[in-house]
Amino acid sequence: MSEKANIDGNLADVNLSVTDASYRDLPPSQSNPPMEQMMRHLQRSNQIAWRARQFGHHPFGAILVAPDHETILLEQGNVDTVNHAESVLIRSAYTNFSPEYLWDCTLYTTVEPCAMCAATLYWANIGRLVYGIAEEQLLQLTGNHAQNPTLNLPCREVFKHGQKSIQVWGPIAEVEDAIIELHRDFWNSL
Repeated sequence: MSEKANIDGNLADVNLSVTDASYRDLPPSQSNPPMEQMMRHLQRSNQIAWRARQFGHHPFGAILVAPDHETILLEQGNVDTVNHAESVLIRSAYTNFSPEYLWDCTLYTTVEPCAMCAATLYWANIGRLVYGIAEEQLLQLTGNHAQNPTLNLPCREVFKHGQKSIQVWGPIAEVEDAIIELHRDFWNSL
């Protein structure tokens, strides 16, 4: 099966050779993203979080990267308490790409996805996730904040109860300070 994907304004052939019945049983087929690319994509996600904060939104950012580990397909900042950067991005990805293609894509996000976003990633069939800081670290920063009632439920725990082998990397120590800096004074200013 072949699909056309719009990448940087150009149509590119995307070869989808795995059948719908079998792709869920296998880990994503491409090689794992190299650490240097993970770092670069997490830094880009944090720039998007910074932009979201500038517009008065919670400082979270996410990007979706193609199976080549290089091409950024979508990026999204946080919208509000219900429309998290990850879930908005994932819903858009699901309407624009096939589940087979998404299985070999990677979602990068500044903070570990909450239960809602992890479940959205699962149902949309995105096979890889890389996050900067853990949900538990966010809880330490936000406390019992009414605008971010953080669930202390790790995404790996959510995925463990599913039927797909979602690959997860995070937290990534090298980007923690930069991500935490965006959150440090934000929650006290609301």
